[in-house]
Amino acid sequence: MLHFLQEEDIWTRLSGEKRPIFLYGMGNGAEKILHEFSRCGIRAAGLFASDEFVRGHSFRGYPVRRYADICAEYPDFLVVLAFATHDPAVLARIAAMHQEHEVLAPDVPVAGEGIFNRAFMAAHEAEFAAVYDLLADDISRYIYAQVLNFKISGKVDYLFHSATPKEEVYTSLLRVGPAEYFVDLGAYDGDTIRELLAHTDGQYAEITAIEPDPKNFKKLTRFAQTLEKPIDCRNIGVHSQAGVLRFSPCAGRNSRVLAGPGKYLEVPVDTVDHMMAGKQVSLLKMDVEGCEMEALCGAEETIRSQRPKLYVCAYHRNEDLFALPLKIHELCNDYQIYLRHPPYLPAWETNFYAVCPPRSSIG
Repeated sequence: MLHFLQEEDIWTRLSGEKRPIFLYGMGNGAEKILHEFSRCGIRAAGLFASDEFVRGHSFRGYPVRRYADICAEYPDFLVVLAFATHDPAVLARIAAMHQEHEVLAPDVPVAGEGIFNRAFMAAHEAEFAAVYDLLADDISRYIYAQVLNFKISGKVDYLFHSATPKEEVYTSLLRVGPAEYFVDLGAYDGDTIRELLAHTDGQYAEITAIEPDPKNFKKLTRFAQTLEKPIDCRNIGVHSQAGVLRFSPCAGRNSRVLAGPGKYLEVPVDTVDHMMAGKQVSLLKMDVEGCEMEALCGAEETIRSQRPKLYVCAYHRNEDLFALPLKIHELCNDYQIYLRHPPYLPAWETNFYAVCPPRSSIG
């Protein structure tokens, strides 16, 4: 096993836990965790939510309680975090709770099947080791080890200790400037465009914003209308080839291609190579809810010929932490690949950033 992997599998540990286990949070994350609890024979003693969400209701048969009430009833218990957050106040609340009662955050994938556990790590040890050696700086290797140990153990301290300011990405890694030709895949409501413009004094050469979800697209176009210079907004998805895919319209950050049954829209998709043929691309971002590999495959010519700076999300699928950087390296082995994780629980917004040196400096 990898030399930096020190931790016991969280599901094994929870299976043998003697203290009462309480889930903190509701929604899709809690559904996935309770499903895995059932599969592993783990019993939840109950569930609580932040006080503002407690209204005398229940979730999956558990009454939704307050943390203070559980503390009053149980002197010792384990908290399992069942939602994602980057809100500073909520992160501070979780950190304070962790001082009173241990908090674990099981890793369940946003997209795809299976659980990130020691068996998964062992099956892909060679790929994880290759990526670790491929990373461009000590900070990336440190964060990579911390994130992997978190995914195995669920221990939130690994993420608290590896968080870096998001500003560093734009100023020190991507080094964005006022002449960017930015292509934003999974533009949502324009949030990443806002981040970019905050570091370029609002200046850019061109921006192409791709967002398949209709409701998100409306938010995106409203934001675009506030900009002095127009941007190209397209209500379409990206994939490895042109076509039509079933799409889950969540009207939020987790809108994604639908693999199984459920409510869906049929959405046209296209490749980056086709959409951007003949256009400049200096910065390419991919946050496409589990289709990052397909997006990379559909951008091969653009990446090989233009060598844009890449911003690729690496937390949607279990395999993203090895498959995506290895694909980037395959497409262009000059890329210097970095990993960063901002303040976020669980390991969402863990992203790869890749930068090529100028052609004239190679060799």
